[in-house]
Order: sequence, then C-alpha cells, then structure tokens
Amino acid sequence: MLDKTTRINALYDFYQELLTEKQRSYMEMYYLEDFSLGEISETSNVSRQAIYDNIRRTEQMLEEYEQKLGLYQKFLARQSLLKEISDIADERNDEQLKTKIEAIIEIE
Repeated sequence: MLDKTTRINALYDFYQELLTEKQRSYMEMYYLEDFSLGEISETSNVSRQAIYDNIRRTEQMLEEYEQKLGLYQKFLARQSLLKEISDIADERNDEQLKTKIEAIIEIE
C-alpha cells in the first residue's frame, strides 16, 4: 500500500495541473492530509461512494497521463544518472562537477 501511495503522490506532483479543482481537493485530502473517505465525505457534503469513485477515477487518470507522457519515469531516470555522476565526481574529488550536479538537482 505504501508503494501505491508513494507512486500516486509522485504522479499527483507531476500532473495535478491537469486535474479539476474537485479532483485536486479530494486527492489532497485523501493522500496528502490522510483523511478517510468518511471525513472527506463529511467535509464535502458528498456520499462516501462518490468520493471513492472520484479518487479511483483520478488515480486512473494519473496513471494514463504517466503512460502517455512519462514525466515521472523520466524524472526517476534523471535522478539515477545524477546519482551515478555524483558518485564519479566524489571519486575524482571534482568540486566543480559536484557544484554543477547540485545546481541541476536544485532545478529538479
């Protein structure tokens, strides 16, 4: 379950601007603020089932966006390469290269 939550949170970070305000609100309450479906239902004055359905549809949408655009997968690949380059810079004690790597990581 933790892996799914971590993945959905990451996908949400990348694709949240493509969601409606209501979808963002429900996802934030459920995944970021750790509200239960019942708590979201009470807060939103919508049935628990409607909240559940909306969250599941939104999860599917996030997965479809990732399948089509691949932003999260590309991010992970860049992070892996940066780690490898950083290790090489450490081995060579190359301060200039370390500084450039840190600048790239800050941009990410």
